[in-house]
Amino acid sequence: MIKEEVGDVKLDFEDLFIVGWKAIARYAVGTSHKEQKTPCQDCGKYRIFNNVIVGAVADGAGSAKYSHFGSELAVETVIKCFADINELPDKKSFSQPLSEVEAKEVFAKFVNEVIKAFNKEADNKGYSVSDLACTLLVFIATPQWVAAMQIGDGFMVVHRQDAEYQLLFEPDKGEFFNETTFVTSANALEEMQVQVISGKQGFICASTDGLEKVAIRLSDWQPHAPFFKPLEEYLRETDKPEEDDKYVIDFLNSERLNSRTDDDKTLLLCCLEN
Repeated sequence: MIKEEVGDVKLDFEDLFIVGWKAIARYAVGTSHKEQKTPCQDCGKYRIFNNVIVGAVADGAGSAKYSHFGSELAVETVIKCFADINELPDKKSFSQPLSEVEAKEVFAKFVNEVIKAFNKEADNKGYSVSDLACTLLVFIATPQWVAAMQIGDGFMVVHRQDAEYQLLFEPDKGEFFNETTFVTSANALEEMQVQVISGKQGFICASTDGLEKVAIRLSDWQPHAPFFKPLEEYLRETDKPEEDDKYVIDFLNSERLNSRTDDDKTLLLCCLEN
């Protein structure tokens, strides 16, 4: 497990029980992308700082020429930005839950840093910022609370032992078919969804929209428990998921899954161990 401080923010967990995060992030190129010989436009990464985990998932816009670069740059920028934070609003540390207002400020900072990174990349490479367009989902989780945000489609699901799987946000599908909001959209911050959940969330899954139709019941936006339960069990039973990742890779590339979705697919899974 990576152990380091987040800028000058003190991660004081002396009053919490001893716990740790296990996580894995993997993606698979969609069959339609393989046929068209286009790169995977998904990206998902995480980092663990003591008992805090930050994760980000992005899906490049199909209409954006360099969105595969954009999604990777967005995710990497979020992780770096979190690591570089010097202090949160009102000098709160991560040992106390963020309010929704504070969470919005933190996530807005992430988005603004992503746009700065996009502008720099576009200037250096000579193309438009809109060529990097992507959706973005981010979560910050501690043993006692989770703060999450979403711009665009994709999904984030959490689970605690005494409750059902919970979808945090309804995916933003826009007014027309196959339309959504991207971090490069003029209204990205206005459309950004934010939620803070108190209490121990033992399992978190963040994913791009390639898995929506198999993981989420679209009629009422409820998580499909049989999709998530095996993934959670795998993660809990695997000591080093980043090394023993065959289960996730085989699942993402399986014929059964590809028969139901031809899009790129990303899974970012994490669970809390006591």
